[in-house]
Amino acid sequence: MALDILAMAPLYQVPTINRIGPKTDPSKRPADSLKPCVPSKTKLTTIEAKRIMSVLDEAIYKVELVTLLSYVASNRGNVEGMLGEDIMRAVREHEDLCQVLLEIVRCLKEKERQLQEQDEAKEEGWLRDRRLSIELQKSSLPPLRQQIKDSTKNVLRLLLSNPQAASFLQMQTQGRSAEAQSLIDSLNELRGFLFEKLLTSPMEARDKAQFIQDISKQNSVNQQIIDTLENELAERMKDRHAEMEKENFVIQELKNHLHQVLKFSEKSLLRTKQEAQKQQRADFRASQARVAKIQQEILQLQSQLFSLVMENREAEQALRKKKYKVETEIENWIQKYDTEMGEKQEEFEDLEAVHREEKIMLEELRRKHQVLVEEFAQIQEEREINSKKRMEAEQEMLHMVRAATLIQAVWKGYLVRSLLRSRKKRGKGKAKDKEKGKGKGKGKK
Repeated sequence: MALDILAMAPLYQVPTINRIGPKTDPSKRPADSLKPCVPSKTKLTTIEAKRIMSVLDEAIYKVELVTLLSYVASNRGNVEGMLGEDIMRAVREHEDLCQVLLEIVRCLKEKERQLQEQDEAKEEGWLRDRRLSIELQKSSLPPLRQQIKDSTKNVLRLLLSNPQAASFLQMQTQGRSAEAQSLIDSLNELRGFLFEKLLTSPMEARDKAQFIQDISKQNSVNQQIIDTLENELAERMKDRHAEMEKENFVIQELKNHLHQVLKFSEKSLLRTKQEAQKQQRADFRASQARVAKIQQEILQLQSQLFSLVMENREAEQALRKKKYKVETEIENWIQKYDTEMGEKQEEFEDLEAVHREEKIMLEELRRKHQVLVEEFAQIQEEREINSKKRMEAEQEMLHMVRAATLIQAVWKGYLVRSLLRSRKKRGKGKAKDKEKGKGKGKGKK
């Protein structure tokens, strides 16, 4: 549609009308000749026409916004503050869907290319499986395209609900690609053509068609006249060529006559020529010597110039490197100094804050320590009193143990002595019985 409009556009340009035929005189009645091409109205009057133009303007406005989404996706940091979080989230989702679609399309193209490159000797079952997998992947494309369309509508809805963000995005024309700008230009041309079409009434359209038909007829008549003139020009050129051949023949005759005349002065001319040649050779040798000398001097000077230029260039390059190195070192030291001073300042502030906190904690600990010292002194006094009581109890227990031990020892001694006395008495009685038994035995004998 846009190409048709671009192709028909020259028919409505005024300069082409004046170049159609030689019989057209632009100085005579210019208003009458241009009247069929200019609509009588300058504004739309019908509601339908206004609605058509408003729909087309809205479409162009949305196309301008949509063609800048790639710029927003590639420059998130620059536009995120102006567009808002909701729009940037929708743009990121739209970009992710587009990337998925592009990746699927790329994989499909790669698989199709590999499938075409496969040898015909491959098994038909394997090829059928590969084609089936490609068809399955292709079947997943329409839902993804629908998701991208819905995502685009969602982004447009958010942009239209935020006029400030939409106007800011519309001003970023440098981020639009050449193809998108060409599309927008074509839509604007279509808008102009449609606007002109809606301004043109049916009567004016018929007059314009009649006007173009008349111009076409006039152009055909003028083309016939041009063909006739071209034929006449070809005949005139033939006549001119014949006349030139006659004139060339006459000129050749005059040249021959002149050649015969020149033969008589050939000797004098030859002698003069020989002398001139000798002089020319002498001058040529002298000039060659001077030229050789000058060229040698030029070569020497060029070599000196080249050496000086190289030395100066090397020196300049060394100085530039040294300057760049010194500047880089200075800048690095400055950055390092700033960084270290910033870090030291931050560290000092942190340490100062920690020192203040630790000082407060130290005061609290000192107070607690004082309380604990007093409690410890009391506990120590109680421990000393308890230890004294425990020592006294241990001494008393020790005396009681010693007394009990002594009593037990005396009692044990008493028991042993009593046992020994009873045993001695029993021994004496047994000895007496033995002596009596021995006496009785002797008497029997």
